[in-house]
Amino acid sequence: MPESTRDNPHVKITEEGMFRVVVTVGVAMVPVILLALVVDPLAGAVLFGIEAGFAVAYLVRRARSLPPRRAEVAPAVDDGIHRVLVVANETVGGAPLLAELKARTGGDRRSEVLVIAPPLAVSAAAHWSSDIDRGIAEARNRLDASVSAMRATGLVVTGRLADHHDPNQAIEDALGTFPADEIVIATHPPERSRWLESGVIEKARAELPQPVAHVVVDLG
Repeated sequence: MPESTRDNPHVKITEEGMFRVVVTVGVAMVPVILLALVVDPLAGAVLFGIEAGFAVAYLVRRARSLPPRRAEVAPAVDDGIHRVLVVANETVGGAPLLAELKARTGGDRRSEVLVIAPPLAVSAAAHWSSDIDRGIAEARNRLDASVSAMRATGLVVTGRLADHHDPNQAIEDALGTFPADEIVIATHPPERSRWLESGVIEKARAELPQPVAHVVVDLG
């Protein structure tokens, strides 16, 4: 069950900080308006820019000083099954990912693999407009083919198209029902990976209690 703001000091501090920023900005706008009306609109604009710069600097320092949030995940289940959560989209069918999974699920222990594929927007415009129907269809096709190939090697695999296009949110959603022991994230090489560019791996390692492995799949 999600924590309330009252029971979560991290959220509480953040809300108090934002309230102080709003009050400070409101007070700071008074001299800006007076300066613009009495002296010169340009002088008011300059003062506003200076105050905005200080506000941004404060928010950046505040964000860096706060501890990373911890994702809410299902507790581990001690039933003798080793569970691996795989996060991939375009790289889901790559040979390096399959080899990594076979290495992590090999041996005598029972294993289960859940592969989730966050749908990708086919363009920046589609991403911002949330028009990702084409990306969803392509992700579904790749996921179905990959799961079939994994099952052919003997892996116990389930595939699921994620409800959220944000990989980190998709991971947290999946961990709410799948108590994984470890997580494997597959991406393109750094020069072609939007996930690496946006810090998906670092954020997952900071927020999740499970170990997070990164597999590079070069389909070029």
